[in-house]
Order: sequence, then C-alpha cells, then structure tokens
Amino acid sequence: MSFPVLKIDSAMGNPPLLLGHRGARGEKSIPENTLASFDRALADGCDGFEFDVRLSGDGQAVVCHDPTTRGMRIAECPAQELPLPLLRDVLTRYQKTAFLDVELKVAGLEAATAELLRELPPARGFVVSSFLPECLLTLSALDATIPLGLICETRDQLNRWRDLPVEYVIPHHRLVRQGLVAELKAGGKKTLVWTVNATADMKKFAAGGVQGMISDYPKRLAASAGRKA
Repeated sequence: MSFPVLKIDSAMGNPPLLLGHRGARGEKSIPENTLASFDRALADGCDGFEFDVRLSGDGQAVVCHDPTTRGMRIAECPAQELPLPLLRDVLTRYQKTAFLDVELKVAGLEAATAELLRELPPARGFVVSSFLPECLLTLSALDATIPLGLICETRDQLNRWRDLPVEYVIPHHRLVRQGLVAELKAGGKKTLVWTVNATADMKKFAAGGVQGMISDYPKRLAASAGRKA
C-alpha cells in the first residue's frame, strides 16, 4: 500500500515540520513518552511528535525510551504488566491529528511496526526512525513504501546516509555543519534535526532550509515559527 505523506520542503517556501521530542519532554510536570505528553506537544502548536518503541517480553510494541521502567526490564515482561502505552494506542489516538516519528530502539520490532502502520496509517504522515541500520534495512525489505529515517549522533553514523534506504536523515543539531542540508537535499533526503531547544537555533535551522525540527520544548518551537498554541 502507499502511505500518506505530509508534504514539507522549507527550502521551497513551506514551513518546516515541528515535532515534540518524546512528546513534551521539557515539561517536567508530565512524564515523557505518554499520551498526556503527546497531547501537550500538539496543544502547544506542533505538527506531531517523536516517541520511542521497545519490544516487551511477549512481543508487543510498547512506548518507552529506556530498557527498564519502574525496575522492570521491558524485554522480560509481558506488555499487560508494564505501565506503558502500546504502539497501537498511539497510532489509534493520533491517526488523524499528528505527524508521527516512530523511533525503534531495538531490533525485532520491524514486522509488528509495519503491520500496525498498514492497519492504522497516520493521515498526516510519519517516519519510522532508528539509530540501527539493521532495523531500517529489515523494514525496507518488508515494505519499501514505509518512510524511513536514520538518526545520527556521531559523524560516523551520519556518514552512512548514502548506504541506507532512507527518506529522512535525522542528525543531532551539533552535527549540522554548513552545507549539510544542501548536500542531503541533493541526495534526495529530507533533514529532520534533533534536539533543537534554543530559540536562536530554531530560527537558524528554519532559515537554513531544514525540513523539520524536534525539540524538548514544543511551545517554544511553535512560537519560533510564529504559531500560537
């Protein structure tokens, strides 16, 4: 099947995609990677949010950044015992309202993720992202129409973008040197920068033609683009 895609190209005059990091990670009164945090990112004016997915002991896709929660190892516990949302919960709740950046933290989630996205395709677009090239290659083999993104925190990781079947390259903001955005665009890739928390950087990257930004502070990110919550 062909998935819906939110058209973004700030270099052509369209505004960049604005995403909250783990929802609204900077809002300390709300736990990150929760439905409440995702709701906050949208209420604060973002187009969507990034969130993390892991594999439970019974093979369910659950939402959590760390390998443990409340002293329980996620990979060893059934999903019903974990106080965590399921990927299905997120896709169902935000299917019509948000662009979703679904980050796979571990291998083994690829088939379940692809199946859920076929069942519940986000109408405003999405990307399945990972630091792990093997996850991206497996997903591409399962369904070449799924938009994929390579997350990069080091120069070595960034240098792999040409070798992988990705639509998005997702560098940490410290990696975005002069000319990188143009280089990626020439290679047919979209640039989605994380984690952009300073207002000056938000404006700089938007002016520099990135196709999207991820921030711990969705309200600040939206305000930098002139949006009102």
